[in-house]
Amino acid sequence: MAQKYNDIILEVRGKIGIIKLNRPKSLNAFGGTLIMDVIAGLRELNEHPDTVFTVLTGEGRFFSSGADVKAEAGREPEEFKNDAEKKVSFMSRFSYAIELLRSVIDHKKVFVLALNGPGVGGGAAWFQGVADIVLAAEGAWLQVPFNALGLVPENGSAIAFAQSMGVHRANDFLMFGRKCTVEELEQWGMVNRIFPAQGFHQSVTKFLEEQLDVNDGKSMMETKRLQNAPRRTERMMAVFDAMEALAERFVEGAPAQRFRDKKALLEGEIAVSNSFYFITNDSSYSQIERSI
Repeated sequence: MAQKYNDIILEVRGKIGIIKLNRPKSLNAFGGTLIMDVIAGLRELNEHPDTVFTVLTGEGRFFSSGADVKAEAGREPEEFKNDAEKKVSFMSRFSYAIELLRSVIDHKKVFVLALNGPGVGGGAAWFQGVADIVLAAEGAWLQVPFNALGLVPENGSAIAFAQSMGVHRANDFLMFGRKCTVEELEQWGMVNRIFPAQGFHQSVTKFLEEQLDVNDGKSMMETKRLQNAPRRTERMMAVFDAMEALAERFVEGAPAQRFRDKKALLEGEIAVSNSFYFITNDSSYSQIERSI
């Protein structure tokens, strides 16, 4: 099954389906065909006759570094007749992300997010609030630069995080770009369990297999359905509202100016603040602690 996709590895181990983000050189940034591959993988596993769990995880040392900042910084500006045309253009760009979140929200299997390493931006916010179970590797962390880039929390994460960890903690994380360790997030109810970083993927599989030895798969899936069904409309509206607000930010030009400021530093490397990263010629990232 892995050969069907360019930027993910999809495999089935008994009753466990695994989607592994597979762009480790770019720290699993959302470039290439990654988003479309994940959507297709979720659809395939949603209809798989045998699986109970669907695990989303990453290859390499990061879960995901989020948007491909280097590609965004190099995007040529477009001309629009008016603000309405500009907004519609940006809304159409977000269709992949909207379908990705719908695929998670409507997924029939128990959706397990397995954070093998740090998550940044979309990699820290898109899946965490809508996953059924969140497992993490020791030492992993999450951080978002949305407001630093003139953006807004994406894909309904403002509501999802507030529901999971409380409004004040969510504001600290989403507004101020606070870097949160998975150990903190476990205390706040955002992470279920933490496993050693060494052998993390094996630990996740072993843990889920142990749950299958004790619990009936269909019952776990029904538990998920009963819990999530009343929240489906609210979650989808949150995704749409976030995309609409994000499009308005692009209409106002705030993100474009922020990206232009970063592009001025992009010549082999780009210095990025807080949760921004040095992007080298091979698109790899390394974290820097630096104020904007």
